[in-house]
Amino acid sequence: MSATTLDPRTALVLIDLQKGIVGLPTAPLPSAEVVELGARLAAAFRARALPVVLVNVTGGAPGRTESALRGGTPPADWAELVPELDRQPGDITVTKQQWGAFHGTNLDLELRRRGVTQIVLAGIATSIGVESSARAAHEHGYHVTIATDAVTDLDEAAHRNSLEKIFPRLGETDTTDTIIKLLG
Repeated sequence: MSATTLDPRTALVLIDLQKGIVGLPTAPLPSAEVVELGARLAAAFRARALPVVLVNVTGGAPGRTESALRGGTPPADWAELVPELDRQPGDITVTKQQWGAFHGTNLDLELRRRGVTQIVLAGIATSIGVESSARAAHEHGYHVTIATDAVTDLDEAAHRNSLEKIFPRLGETDTTDTIIKLLG
């Protein structure tokens, strides 16, 4: 379903836009495009004094980091958020060990403290970190919107499955431009 509205207290949650993940081959979109759109969303949310959450994953997520770790220990900067996101002091940062941004983190607490009722999700990988976070957000009672042009995956078929079959059941989906327009 296309995005129709955003709650007055909506937060942006960007998943795993970090050096080690954006360096992996992605499809259907190159990670650089997702980073650019994620940065646009972050700037729009910050301009309206709405929360921006930057999520990264460190080496403990089963299945998530296998391809990056096959060659041994990841580089020291593997989990660093990409500089294009222009991290600001008011941003919320969440480091996760699992696929989803809610399990084992303080994300729900941080959002509830700020009165957030809806989240907009973007990032990498669509079928892993983004989908897991969308499912958990839905289960926690948040309204969920996915920026469909600001997500990509390590597997194009999995990406399509998430966009076409899973996300429409969890909330609304639309483009970055539409979401920014809905911010008002």
